[in-house]
Amino acid sequence: MNRFRLLRGSPRLICCYHEDVNTFDVAIIGGGAIGDAIAFELAAEKLRVVVLDRQQPGREASWAAAGMLSPGPDSPEALPMTPLARESFQLYPEFVSAIEDVSGKSTAFLRQGTLEIFPGPHGELEREKMAAEYRRLGLAIEAISFEAARKIEESLGPAARVAAWLADEAVLDPRLLMEAVLGAARGRGVEIRSDCPVTSVLVERNHCSGVVAGGEKIAAKYVVVAAGCFSAGIDWLARYAPTRPVRGQMLALRAGGLRLRGVVRSEKGYLVPRRDGRIIAGSTLENAGFEKHVTPGGVRQILEGVLELVPGLAGAEILETWAGLRPGTPDNLPILGPTDIEGLLVATGHHRNGILLTPVTARLLREWIVRGETSFNAEAFSPLRFAEEELRPGSPRGASAHS
Repeated sequence: MNRFRLLRGSPRLICCYHEDVNTFDVAIIGGGAIGDAIAFELAAEKLRVVVLDRQQPGREASWAAAGMLSPGPDSPEALPMTPLARESFQLYPEFVSAIEDVSGKSTAFLRQGTLEIFPGPHGELEREKMAAEYRRLGLAIEAISFEAARKIEESLGPAARVAAWLADEAVLDPRLLMEAVLGAARGRGVEIRSDCPVTSVLVERNHCSGVVAGGEKIAAKYVVVAAGCFSAGIDWLARYAPTRPVRGQMLALRAGGLRLRGVVRSEKGYLVPRRDGRIIAGSTLENAGFEKHVTPGGVRQILEGVLELVPGLAGAEILETWAGLRPGTPDNLPILGPTDIEGLLVATGHHRNGILLTPVTARLLREWIVRGETSFNAEAFSPLRFAEEELRPGSPRGASAHS
């Protein structure tokens, strides 16, 4: 068990004055997939929850994502996250079923496998290294021939001569996911406020008592910071959530009769088919600040990467271009859990894995708030790993005390 003391006394003694329209059990800052899924979970516990979004919910990193659900590490620095990713991946079917049942909307969730391609002269060595790592982590992987890969995706180009089949991987459409999770949260009574930026987080005697959002004071027993890359810019929250924007540019393609069976990717790019015939192509990984726009260089980089995988896309029509801002952190690992301010919790910094980690993040936050302990040891992701040695907000000399 991973135990955290959140409040004096039982964590289930949640005080809420329901006659006050601006008093809630939980206020969640951020209305992306993470924030709305947390709200959905907490509402099942009969808690009164409000989600506060700076614009329209779900229009940032969640809306921009490709929707690949891969529990394997995408870089060496992501290795510590693998147990968390596997846990979330295992939760996905149940999570999807719940939000689809409540909302009546499909997420297009499908477990159909992924083709991993290893182009270049060292492809076989790279495949061997990845296979060894995956086996060590208990993840499914199978080295396959070019002929076998072409049977899965006949449009593959010659760069696919070294390939691996990841049979367990899944995919969904993040935009449909957002519609479903928003509908499910509202279906359970969650109040979702758009165009309602949080400007202050209120602390009284080392207890978080609410926020100021949209010019109004909102009282809450618990406050959850789930504002993605914008978390660090809210009041003094950078101490616990030092997020930064990491831009990812994306394309949607359509190429006549060319359709892909499933995800095809390499270290240079990826292709994710949608059920309407579009093919999502991505992505860049850029430290460009909060500049959320598409560049000619970004489009060229994406096209070069995916044309190596599927040359038949050379004449594809570009239906849409967009960019999203992923929430990076100093160690590129998520920030999850209680802070040393009672009632203040963080669920941000998911970097490239926000969609994948949505179910486990929602479950962990529910357990911390309702039970005061979690069924999964998430201590490695604690926001306290970033907190500086300084007086807490709310103390006589604290940086930002509000009342």
